[in-house]
Amino acid sequence: MKNSEIRELSTKDIHERLEDARLQLTKAKLNHAVSPLENANVLKEMRATVARLLTELTSRGIAEQSK
Repeated sequence: MKNSEIRELSTKDIHERLEDARLQLTKAKLNHAVSPLENANVLKEMRATVARLLTELTSRGIAEQSK
């Protein structure tokens, strides 16, 4: 998911996507521990998506506090 797509989402949607992304990341890590994934870069992409979502939530929180 790109940053521009994340910025267009509502805060509620970001929270929902963050929860879903964290769940998917956890499942992928467990699957990778049991039997290695063909493409381990998927884990990196999932972590980056979680980080992007958290960054947007943080920036929105800071923007609300500064008002």
